Amino acid sequence: MKKLKVYLDTSVISHLIQEDVPEKMADTRQLWEMFRTGRYDVYLSTVTLEEIDDCPEPKRGRLYDYLKQIDYTLLRVDNDVSEIATQIIEMGILTKKSYDDCQHIGVAIINECDCIVSWNFKHIVNIKTIRGVRAITNLKGHKPIEILNPSVLLESEE
Repeated sequence: MKKLKVYLDTSVISHLIQEDVPEKMADTRQLWEMFRTGRYDVYLSTVTLEEIDDCPEPKRGRLYDYLKQIDYTLLRVDNDVSEIATQIIEMGILTKKSYDDCQHIGVAIINECDCIVSWNFKHIVNIKTIRGVRAITNLKGHKPIEILNPSVLLESEE
């Protein structure tokens, strides 16, 4: 069976060391083990790395140490991605303040990932964004994409 193409936003990586939410951290670390063993094809974008670069030390170093443990494909933001990000804002799904989140979604859509995995319930993993993204993919003829929190990928493997 073909591996799922899983796009990770920055929230997933940062939850590897998010000790104030132990259950999310535990699920994220369990998922990370699945990434280490190659169960999924993992994708990140240049936006993800820019957001990690903005973290203070020692957090930034710890997050990069985790990234070294897995194989992933780095995706670039291009005009097609920017177009989708802009459309997300124009449709009122998210605001300009959440432009990075719009780019995460755009990168995953343009590169035909199967799902976006995020702990960002405020902007990404919520019904408004999920429905809006579905409308955009249908409208533009892109492959449909799932938006999930990391725990859902663990549940699918039991």
